Amino acid sequence: MRRAMSGIDGEVIVVDNNSVDGSVEMVKTKFPEVIVIENTKNAGFSKANNQGMCIAKGEYVLLLNPDTLVEEDTFVKCLSFMEAHADAGGLGIKMLDGKGKFLPESKRGLPSPWVAFYKIFGFSKLFPKSRKFGRYHLGFLDKDKTHEIEILSGAYMFLRKEALKKTGLLDEDYFMYGEDIDLSYRIVKAGYKNYYYPEARIIHYKGESTKRTSINYVFIFYRAMIIFAEKHFSNKNAWLFSLLINIAIYIRAVIALSARFIKHSLLPVADGALIYSGMFFAKNWWETHIKLESSYYPPEYMLFIVPGYILIWLSSVYFSGGYDKPVKFFRIVRGLVVGTLVISSLSYFIDPYRFSRALILLGSIATLGIMLLLRLLIHFLKYKNVALGTEKRKRIVIVGNPDESKRVINLLKETNYHLQILGFVSPWKKVPQNDFFIGGIEQIKEIIAIYNIDEIIFCSKDIPAHNIIEWMTKIDNKFLEFKIVPDESNFIIGSNSKDRPGELYTVNIQLNIIQKRQIRNKRVFDLSMSILLFIFSPLLLLFIKRPSTFYKNIFNVLSGSYSWVGFTNNNEVRLPQIKKGVIHPLSNMDFDKLDVNTINKQNMLYARDYTLFADIRLLIRSIRKLG
Repeated sequence: MRRAMSGIDGEVIVVDNNSVDGSVEMVKTKFPEVIVIENTKNAGFSKANNQGMCIAKGEYVLLLNPDTLVEEDTFVKCLSFMEAHADAGGLGIKMLDGKGKFLPESKRGLPSPWVAFYKIFGFSKLFPKSRKFGRYHLGFLDKDKTHEIEILSGAYMFLRKEALKKTGLLDEDYFMYGEDIDLSYRIVKAGYKNYYYPEARIIHYKGESTKRTSINYVFIFYRAMIIFAEKHFSNKNAWLFSLLINIAIYIRAVIALSARFIKHSLLPVADGALIYSGMFFAKNWWETHIKLESSYYPPEYMLFIVPGYILIWLSSVYFSGGYDKPVKFFRIVRGLVVGTLVISSLSYFIDPYRFSRALILLGSIATLGIMLLLRLLIHFLKYKNVALGTEKRKRIVIVGNPDESKRVINLLKETNYHLQILGFVSPWKKVPQNDFFIGGIEQIKEIIAIYNIDEIIFCSKDIPAHNIIEWMTKIDNKFLEFKIVPDESNFIIGSNSKDRPGELYTVNIQLNIIQKRQIRNKRVFDLSMSILLFIFSPLLLLFIKRPSTFYKNIFNVLSGSYSWVGFTNNNEVRLPQIKKGVIHPLSNMDFDKLDVNTINKQNMLYARDYTLFADIRLLIRSIRKLG
């Protein structure tokens, strides 16, 4: 950004929507010239950008996503274009994804009802270059030529301040998505033109907070289109548009839910089918060789009892973390042991259904073998080794000078990423005569082939963004990943698909509380403790203040509105979003006498070091305050 702003009389304004990754502090420390607006909550794309535009002093305003990389001459080219085209109200440029591939949303047409229909139901994807079906992304227009277009992308909107005075700023009715369409359309209605200008380029890593494949994206994006239709189309067209959009929302939601269910249920279903088969053969063998009676067990045994065993085993393995990645042997064993104990206990108390405990024991052993063998097979097919629980180590080369390359190595060592550094590539055409480099940037294609490279990390301190983008577009390898290290930063950023948010290697603190396994454990803890507290509430009421509130809290936690333990209330803290807690890490202390730094530290320690036992310990210590 500094390089692109060189020689330009301008200012950089960063609006932070309550981030939790320490980026605000990083910007203030390393870029003191930047104007920072800190929001205490996520205000949304429109409102945050409007905050910045309201204080911007320039003749032009650029709305730029943070997940972008601009070339050194991008802003200069855009300024020259706008100066040469007095009718231009807005300008969009060529955007490339993290692999250097052209992003079709760089140029878009107005989403009229029929254009939206063709987009929603896939016709625009089937016939991208058709003038009839491909109008959403204007696929029939040459991506390498300048064109007058209707809709700009919110990732890069270069706007004339004079036009904004006539159109107004972004419509804050849109929280995310759709606001760029709305403003672009208002610019055209105000008598200006929007242009697509391919001579200037950026990389857009597509690091949105909502993945395009998620249900949230479907609802947010298409609801934004409904807002646009109701605002700008006639009542008749808006009604048709809304009908199409709502149909599309539910179709896409069903598809997304089905795909997610199938993806997450494949392994448990395979486990269940194989375990059932194993139990069937074990039962037959036991009847034939031990009981000496072919029909010793009734039909209900295989119809109801064994499926019940399997459900308990799989549920126990799930809650033990046996389906989490990477696969951990002890999690599976722990889950099966607990499940077997539950089955044995139930069969002891339910006399009519008390079948052979030997079969339960044999079944649990067979289940363990089946689950491990299945995971070993899947792992071998994917990684070509049997080191269960480990993933393939990415083979990486770093392009940069020795000092910067070593800095990147130290940065990677402080992360949890499984990487294998194959060597270093000189950023200069003339490779220095030493043993540090395995080759030069001009030999990068040969290096990729010889060393079977999975990922290239470019050091932007040594290589201009223009050259990085050129190399990304030249290297035609769909399996290769690219990352970029911004100068003086502690981040290595990149994205390999327009449908995935950008990956991030960072030395920032890792918060245990947002791990998938811990989120599940916390919810199970909340549910189980709510039931136990309700059962023992007659005794607990002797100690708990405000009994009525205590019962209310139990039902709030059961419904998912609250958690038993949450963060200490403090608006100044940037922390991940979890449910509000009945109690917090400092419940046993005189809260009014604590300073902000102590509160912040305790919240961060709770988030960083969270375990299930932390909640148990806090709940026991604060039992009197559960009401």
